[in-house]
Parts: sequence; C-alpha cells; structure tokens
Amino acid sequence: MTQNITALFATQRALRWAMAQTSPAERRHRLLRLKAALVHHRPALYRAFAADYGKPQVEVELTEIMPVLSEIDHAVAQLARWMRPRAAATPLLLAGSRSEVRCEPKGVVLILGPFNYPLLLLLSPLVAAIAAGNCAILRPSEKVPQVARVIGELIAAAFPPEEVALVVGEVDLAEALLDLPFDHIFFTGSGAVGRKVMRAAAQQLASVTLELGGKSPAIVDASANLSAVVKRLIWGKMTNAGQTCVAPDYVLVHASRLDAFIAEAQRAIIGFYGPDPVAQLASPDLAQVIDQAAFARLTRLLERAVAAGASVAAGGVADQDRRKIAPTLLCNVTADNPIMAEEIFGPLLPVLAYHDLTEALTLVNGHDKPLALYIFSQDEQAIAHILAHTSAGGTVVNDTLIHLGNPNLPFGGTGPSGMGSYHGEYGFRAFSHERAVMRQARISLLPLLYPPYTPVARGIGQLVSGLITVVLPAVQRVFRR
Repeated sequence: MTQNITALFATQRALRWAMAQTSPAERRHRLLRLKAALVHHRPALYRAFAADYGKPQVEVELTEIMPVLSEIDHAVAQLARWMRPRAAATPLLLAGSRSEVRCEPKGVVLILGPFNYPLLLLLSPLVAAIAAGNCAILRPSEKVPQVARVIGELIAAAFPPEEVALVVGEVDLAEALLDLPFDHIFFTGSGAVGRKVMRAAAQQLASVTLELGGKSPAIVDASANLSAVVKRLIWGKMTNAGQTCVAPDYVLVHASRLDAFIAEAQRAIIGFYGPDPVAQLASPDLAQVIDQAAFARLTRLLERAVAAGASVAAGGVADQDRRKIAPTLLCNVTADNPIMAEEIFGPLLPVLAYHDLTEALTLVNGHDKPLALYIFSQDEQAIAHILAHTSAGGTVVNDTLIHLGNPNLPFGGTGPSGMGSYHGEYGFRAFSHERAVMRQARISLLPLLYPPYTPVARGIGQLVSGLITVVLPAVQRVFRR
C-alpha cells in the first residue's frame, strides 16, 4: 500500500506545474465534471448512506449533496475573479513601482475526511482545491465503507488519478499518507487526531487547515420567541443523530424560560420523530449512531450524567441492535456534570439554567473556544454583548447550522476548534499561496539612498522619513475630518 500511494503521489507531483497553468475555463470544466459525476451517483449515494448508518434520504440531499452542488456553482461563477491578480497600494518611498497579489496553487494536497459528513467534508474542500489549481489525494473515513466506495467511483468518473484520486484504507493508510511531503493538508475530525496531523505536517513544513469541533453552546435568553426557535434548535441538534461538528452541544436557558423551553422541546421531538421514545427509535427520519463503539460511549455518558443528578425530560431509551438512541433532553444538569466535560456528538442535549448573562458567559468561556455558538434572542444589546464577550468559529442568531450554507462566509474554527477556514473564496485562498509581486519603474527614488551614505544621502533619508512618519499622517488626519 505504501508503495502504491508513493507512486500515486509522484504522478501528481509530476503534473502539478501543468495544473498550475490551467485557465479559469479549464478549472471550471473540471468542476463541472465533478458536478455531473455527483448528480449521476446521487441514487447510489442514497443507498450507501442508508447502508452505512441509516441516514435519511432527505438529510443526505440537504446536508451532503446540495451544499456541494451549491459550492461548485458558486466557484464556477466566481473563479475568474478569484484568479485575477489583485492590485495593492504602494508606499511613498516606493513611488513609481506597482504591486499586486497573485494566487498560485499550493501543489499536491491531501484531504482527510471524517465519517459524519463523508461526502460533504471531502468534496467541499476538493472544490476549493480544484478551483485553486491543485492536484489532490482524498482519504475517506474507514467507518463508512459503502459511501467511500461510491465516492471513489464518482471521483474516478470525473478525474484521472494524476489529477484527483481517492484511496481507501484503515488508519495505517492515513499515517502513511501523512509521511508524504504534501504541500497542504486539510483535515476534518477530532482534536486528538488533529494534533497528530499537525505534528506530521510540521515534519514536512506543510501548511494545514484543521476543522475540528468542541462543545458548541446555545444561549436562549429571556426575550427569545420560543415557539419560533426551539424547533430550529432541536433540528440542529438531532440532524444526523447529533453527529455534527457544529451541532448545539448544550443549551443555556434563562431560568425564567426553562419550563417553557422544556415543554416546547418535548413537543418538537414528538413532532419530528414520533409520540414516544419507542416510536422515535423506529423512525426512518432518525439516523443511527455510526458504530457500536460510539453507541457504547454515548450510553455510558448518558448513564453517568443521570447518576450525577441529571434527569431525563425526553428520550433516554437506546437500542443497541439498531445503534439508535432516542432524542434525549437532560434537565437539572450542572456545570460539573460528566456530560459537560467532553463533546457529546450524539442525540443527547443537556439543558442548563442561568440567571444572568455573566453567569452564562462564564460557563461558555470556561470551555475551549467552540466551532459554533448559537444565540436565541430578540434583544440586540444582549446579542452584541454575547458576541463581544465570546469567541467562536462562527455564530448564528436565532437558528442553527445555516451558516454552513452561505459560501460567502468563512467556515472554520479557532484555537482547539480548528485552524484556517474555507467555503467560497475563503476555500480558494486556503488552497492557494498569495504571492506578492512588485514591478519597479525605470526611475526610482531608492538609488538616492544607496551607499556611500554621504551627508546628502542622510539628509534625503531624514526628509523621506519625516514625510512618511509626520507629514503624511497629519494630512490623512485632516482629510478624515
């Protein structure tokens, strides 16, 4: 296997300069080949997702296929503009010269995908990599073999392997790939594995984009319109059985609205999945947990949370054979409950009460910076206060997850929730090197400052320094007024 991927890497490395010279039209053609292959394989993808973890067809369409198609269409429409060199201003000392920034492809890139959104989180970064003019090797998660097989067929239908290739294997394959001198590594997954990826990249001095996760909070204040927003919150949590890196991990509800919030959330779960936990476990609209190890971790987490004082307000029932856990609301959760110590990544939603924003923000900021933060409020001052006193990869006010659907927004984490961002032009830049280019005029002021440093040269230097540091700022202040 190591020999095969080394040879594959070598063929892509040999092509990378030809790929770098491709025009906007040629790159658009490659993106449209990807789109056609994705549309062609749509029915096979539905079947593969159902086989791997029972993901509903509507969720496959809404959270896997449509976002990739949207990303492709956006890139096709904007690619010529993204590729165009951008003019840059030139300071007085360099008057006469012209400056610009050119985006050039990084070269051969590696994209390591996760199990939870195996199509979206491989192909969305691939769109950016192709738009930027790179060759790419993709490695999907070993936990979704049927989906990985179909994606492999899709990629082979759209690209020759020297341009884009997908390789399938266990963890040892990922480790072998990380030993190769890729120019950029894009990884989506856990923080623990992200650290390993970053260590491996450091050995090659490769740049990285890390899309990780963390405990993404939702804050529901006293002004929130519960009837309008609770369904949005429950949908964001239970989509994909909670196996979403930006799912609300826990909810902080103002104490005055706690009972009403619980009642609305219970109604939302019943409306979405069925009248009781047994019916909800049988619902075709609730995905499975990915494997038995994840199922065991979640059921242990639920048991420990209840043993530490949490009470089950909805759900709490699991079926090991079907790898399903009914959507579960947990009340009477305190900050020191075991369920608050790690990212849940499943259909368990702890609800905590708070009395003032300071208390809520202290709890939020007591955890690592999250990938997402959700604010449910009608109070603009409260919203501004929360935004000013927290840090997160992204934030949505009065909804969940929807920021992923806007290709004009960057998507990425901060600190332990990730490094770098992508989507739209941000993805194009993530897979590009922004190269500074300066063109000097035939006549320049700089030779006046070359050695030998005569009194005249020193005088000119002091004059230029004074112009730059004193006169120009004073003129700018006058015009700003």
